[in-house]
Amino acid sequence: EVARTRLGGAKLIVVANREPYIHRYTAGGAVEWIRPAGGLTTALDPVMQACGGVWVAHGSGDADRAVTDPSGRVGVPPDDPNYVLRRVWLTPEQEDGYYYGAANGMLWPLCHQVFARPAFDPGHWDAYRRVNQTFADAVLEEAQGGPALVFIQDYHFALLPRLLKAARPDLVTAQFWHIPWPGPEKFLVCPWATDILDGLLGNDLMGFHTQHDCNHFLECVDRALECRIDRERFAVRRGGQATTVKPFPISVDPALAGEYLGDDWAARAGAIRRRHGLADRPLIVGVDRVDYTKGIPERLRAVDRLLHRRPELKGGFHFVQVGAPSRSSIPAYRDLTAEVNGLAERINREHGTAGWQPVVFLNAHHGPEDIFALYRDAAGCVVSSLHDGMNLVAKEFVTARGDERGVLVLSTFTGAARELTDAVLANPFDVDELADGLYA
Repeated sequence: EVARTRLGGAKLIVVANREPYIHRYTAGGAVEWIRPAGGLTTALDPVMQACGGVWVAHGSGDADRAVTDPSGRVGVPPDDPNYVLRRVWLTPEQEDGYYYGAANGMLWPLCHQVFARPAFDPGHWDAYRRVNQTFADAVLEEAQGGPALVFIQDYHFALLPRLLKAARPDLVTAQFWHIPWPGPEKFLVCPWATDILDGLLGNDLMGFHTQHDCNHFLECVDRALECRIDRERFAVRRGGQATTVKPFPISVDPALAGEYLGDDWAARAGAIRRRHGLADRPLIVGVDRVDYTKGIPERLRAVDRLLHRRPELKGGFHFVQVGAPSRSSIPAYRDLTAEVNGLAERINREHGTAGWQPVVFLNAHHGPEDIFALYRDAAGCVVSSLHDGMNLVAKEFVTARGDERGVLVLSTFTGAARELTDAVLANPFDVDELADGLYA
């Protein structure tokens, strides 16, 4: 409602790496469309449907080109178009360097305190810079002819705001950084730290999850760049450009829980129980991408520790880990999947019986209808992230529990822990503390 009434005739342009709708070929050669998983697309698609405008994204589906015009545009949602999706085409080499290399091999580990070493590859950085320019060209083309608000998403486009402002100083640019921001001691080891900071200061508004992230960002800017910082207003002035820096703790729409659960959630939960031999035992669930920031091995070690310390619990519950495959072309992610599989097998071998396996690892994508049925059916949910900007799984679990039952075991190193203070809070690096959380 705010976006629709306050834009004042300006076009809304959202820029994100991920597109809200993907077209792909079926086995029979027909074209179908799907909504990709992820909170970002789920959150912003209703805004775009309300306001119209343009979503600029990487065209990743194998049938994406087949349905677009020569400029890469297609009306979406496909069944009732009311805004434009502008697809940007990237070569496999560009995607490898920009997305897997610079964004997820460098910036992702650089911004998370998980002791994973970032890879500083000049070739990846060159690809990142070129892709940011490609997106800038597409945005400028879409913004022709009038005022526009450009809302940029995440760490894939750190250079984009400055590129846009250099070409169109009248554009209003805002960016939300969906992951944590590190302190200067860590961030400034990046060879291109000043380029990233200068790029982000092309924004009129820079948003993070928490005040802590805002503080870190300003500390980095203060150390690295010639600028004036107004700490009362949390603003930076550099070269005539003012950037306001603010926290926006992202959340989930609680109404979606009822939509996903429906009236038949118990039947769906029962089907999941039968499929995986869970009988009627209490469930503790974890729901994550298989990512090294999420603390999945740590929670499995806590399950192992719990069973050693409380052997009377054997046969009395299951730990169900839903782990969606993620970034499997990056070696660290392949290694993590192998580690989680190995831990699950060892724990089941050591503690399990012919009729009971303590750990059930579901290494596949699951739709929200199944996820919310598991949330609703579980005795508890564990979020053991080693470092997380917010973590929406924690908030989804709460919204799914209209019965006001169930317990959330939550890492103290998540943004969500600053808000959900009645959860069972635990340090995921402390196996005994996390095991105590699971016992609670």
